[in-house]
Amino acid sequence: MPLWYHTTMSNTEIHDEDTLIANCVFCNIVNGKIPSVKLFENEETLAFLDINPNTRGHTLVIPKAHHENIYGLPAETLARTMLTVQHVAIALKNELNADGINIVMNNESAAGQLIWHAHVHIIPRTNEDNGYVGQKYTYIAGEMEEIAEQIKGTLIL
Repeated sequence: MPLWYHTTMSNTEIHDEDTLIANCVFCNIVNGKIPSVKLFENEETLAFLDINPNTRGHTLVIPKAHHENIYGLPAETLARTMLTVQHVAIALKNELNADGINIVMNNESAAGQLIWHAHVHIIPRTNEDNGYVGQKYTYIAGEMEEIAEQIKGTLIL
């Protein structure tokens, strides 16, 4: 299992800053080294569809700068990240006809953090799924790109 996937040690306990960023899956998405289906991007944040979603439209919002989790995230960066979360959550709710939205940020292994780059999950919910967060959704071919195009049209700031 890759080191970034799961460990009880934080990344800063394992790597120096340059190695950490070079091996961070989300930093590699920001840098275009790993493909993603982007919904929204500005100077400081990026929103993209989760490749292991709980529900259709499950999205991750990250600060582009590497910060391990909420503890080291500067307040301004956190505020801007949450503005993107709100903006994307509204678009997902409206465009996917969600009955509700979960906003989740896991911090450290005990809380379920698997990737050591601060990120917020936006999980569209319906009354039929009863709010069960442990389920997984499987996209059919082209569905992620279809959702992205649908959402992108409403995400103009």
